[in-house]
Amino acid sequence: MPDQPDPDRLKALEERLARAKSAQDDKPHTEEHYSQAQHAWRMVIELVAGLGIGFGIGYGLDTLLGTRPWLMVIFTLLGFIAGVKTMIRSAQEMQRQAEAKDEGE
Repeated sequence: MPDQPDPDRLKALEERLARAKSAQDDKPHTEEHYSQAQHAWRMVIELVAGLGIGFGIGYGLDTLLGTRPWLMVIFTLLGFIAGVKTMIRSAQEMQRQAEAKDEGE
């Protein structure tokens, strides 16, 4: 068994590593992954904001009018509906952007 490594085998290994590295650099999968995560968080925040705003308005009106919990329930449901509608609009916007990007390529 020789003490020195075979230079031809090392050169071949270095070439294979360089090819694998360049092939890996061509794929921007991390950018797409972060973009999708941002869109998902945006949709979650829109839904939670709708629920929170509806709950707050309903609770405030219930406190002022003394009709607890009817207005809180109604406005929480309305907030949920508004959040879902906003999520659907965001999804349609993302779909239009993706279609425009596909047509441009």
